[in-house]
Parts: sequence; structure tokens; C-alpha cells
Amino acid sequence: FPSHESPLHLNSLDLLDLRSNAIQAVGDSVGDLAIALAIRLDSRGPVFYSQERITISGRVHKIYKFRSMVHNAEEKFGAFQSSADDPRVTRIGRILRSSRMDELPQFFNILVGDMSTVGPRSDRPITIGAFEDNIKGYNQRLKVKSGLTGLAQISGHYDTSPEDKLRYDLMYIKNYSFLLDLAIIMKTIQAVFHGLINGA
Repeated sequence: FPSHESPLHLNSLDLLDLRSNAIQAVGDSVGDLAIALAIRLDSRGPVFYSQERITISGRVHKIYKFRSMVHNAEEKFGAFQSSADDPRVTRIGRILRSSRMDELPQFFNILVGDMSTVGPRSDRPITIGAFEDNIKGYNQRLKVKSGLTGLAQISGHYDTSPEDKLRYDLMYIKNYSFLLDLAIIMKTIQAVFHGLINGA
């Protein structure tokens, strides 16, 4: 796969990430407060949820999301891949997930350099070892930063298999371009509005 560490690639991604954060900062204050209030009214527990994930070169970092499941979901139900009828997901959580708005706090991760706006979906350290052992080429995803959105995220769902997600991620890495990133961002915006309309 081509290297994504060239100055041109890094500069285009840095510019895209900076613009994305600037746009989000302008429009998020009222929206984030509304989401936080909805989460608190819908179920007990904190507004935000953090989890360790792996990004470029196997580096571990924490991501932040709006909580979309019941508090302490894994302690109550166990850890398993989410599906359309996941009993752990709250009423507000279903809307947040279908519209991808549960991911908004990850703009902080982009701001501090842990993530990129577009890239492969990050996985948990406890699962990536098994994926690397069982899915050939899985560690190729670690050649670039994980992303808030990406080809796998807009083409799949929460219950899309790791094998299919890998195929999308490798397609993105192999065919990277600034225009591809812009196209993925536009598709993500469409998915947000589609999810809000259908999830409300």
C-alpha cells in the first residue's frame, strides 16, 4: 500500500481536520447541550462514554462519545457486537447511533491529534489481537490514523462483519485522495440527516 505519511498527505489531512473542527465548534454548542439533556432525561448515567481504541502504528488512545447504551452496559449484558435490536441501546441512543451523532465528541480526539476526520474505524485493544490472528491483512488498517468517519463507516452498519469492514478500510487506504475524503464527508452528512429523519 502507498505511504500516507508524505508531506502532501499530512498537510491535506491537517487542513481538513482543522476545518472540520472549526465548523463543528461553531455549530455544536447548542446541539451538544440538547443531546446531553436528552441523554440525562432518557436514562441514568453519565452523558459521555470513553473507551480505549487503537490507531496508527498500534498506538492506544481514548475516544469520547455520547453515551448511547444503558450505564455499565457490558457489566449488565456482557460484551458483544452491537446489532439493530441491541437491548443495551437506549431510546435516545438509537437516534444518536442512526444519525452518527453519538460520535460528535470525537472532534476532541481530532483536535488533539489522536484521530483524523476520515480514516479506518478504530477497534478496541481487547478485540484487535483476535482480528489480527483470524483476518489476514487486518493490521494494514494501522498504517493510517483511525477516523471519525470513513468508507467502512458510511458503507456498513454497527453489525457489519469485521471482514467486510476491513475490505472497505483497505479500499480507502489504497485509493486515498483528498477528493475521496470530501466525498466520504458529504456521504456522512447525508447519513446524519437520514438518521435523524428516520430515527426520530
